[in-house]
Amino acid sequence: MKTQPTGASVDAFIASVENAGRREDAATVLNMMNRVTGATPLMWGDSLIGYGEYDYQRADGSRHRFFMTGFSPRKANLVIYAMTGVKNHSGLLEKLGPHRHSVSCLYLGRLKNIDLGVLEQIAAADFAAMQRLHPDHTL
Repeated sequence: MKTQPTGASVDAFIASVENAGRREDAATVLNMMNRVTGATPLMWGDSLIGYGEYDYQRADGSRHRFFMTGFSPRKANLVIYAMTGVKNHSGLLEKLGPHRHSVSCLYLGRLKNIDLGVLEQIAAADFAAMQRLHPDHTL
């Protein structure tokens, strides 16, 4: 799998985010994820910030390792990774504010339009679910 921890500085990456609003939002999410997970954030690839690690097996039998939760301050959106699936948080999504989502990605514009308490509940619930699903995880 091409996306692996790189050892690059998370703080330096966030400081390098070009858009000031996105950079500020990324710092807010970094603090929230640090609190929620209790894990040390790591850069995965060039632009993903991940927390914890777990092993999984694909349908083809290959084994891989990936982060348990994370986020990325992309140019178009701030992306939050809900690894158990965004649909598992449908009740909270109704209260979150403007967003889009795919299977495990929650796409947010600016955090000023988002209920941060609800976002924290989603992140905490998803991380706790990942810990239950993968008891052999590392933080």
